[in-house]
Amino acid sequence: MCRKKNIYVDKQSGKDFNRPNYMRLLRKLTEGDLLYVLSIDRLGRNYEEIQNQWRNLTKNKKIDICVIDMPLLDTRNGKDLMGTFIADLVLQILSFVAQSERDNIRKRQEQGIAAAKQRGVIFGRPKITAPDNFAELVSAWEDGSARLKEILDVCEMSEATFYRRLRELREKE
Repeated sequence: MCRKKNIYVDKQSGKDFNRPNYMRLLRKLTEGDLLYVLSIDRLGRNYEEIQNQWRNLTKNKKIDICVIDMPLLDTRNGKDLMGTFIADLVLQILSFVAQSERDNIRKRQEQGIAAAKQRGVIFGRPKITAPDNFAELVSAWEDGSARLKEILDVCEMSEATFYRRLRELREKE
């Protein structure tokens, strides 16, 4: 019997296993299926979770896994005690490396953000400031001589930003 090959692409970060495409894949996998993973860190980056998922897939769901860039992690080969031991050992080492790399990336990112803040870099969208005649425009809007849409166009801001600047104006008064 020839089964249709299903390809599931998960471009979301492997920081955890709560990913929609991964969950969809888990629901579709059945006993005897073969799961190809490019690299163990594409499966996940949490040491314990990788171990748990691997065990769940190979022992509970009874599927085979082939990690393309690590031939030692191919459960189709070496199903004896020695093969299982080697695969488990390699899996533990690679999942440790994956989590360590994720932790290092997070630390370097925090350091980079802190250094940028010290240099005065401002993160996020630039703040849209109200024009100098904003109070006059608000008065025109309130007395009905100008429509909100016209004021938004003049101020070059969204309605949400207009109300935010209006709140700030009222707090100053």
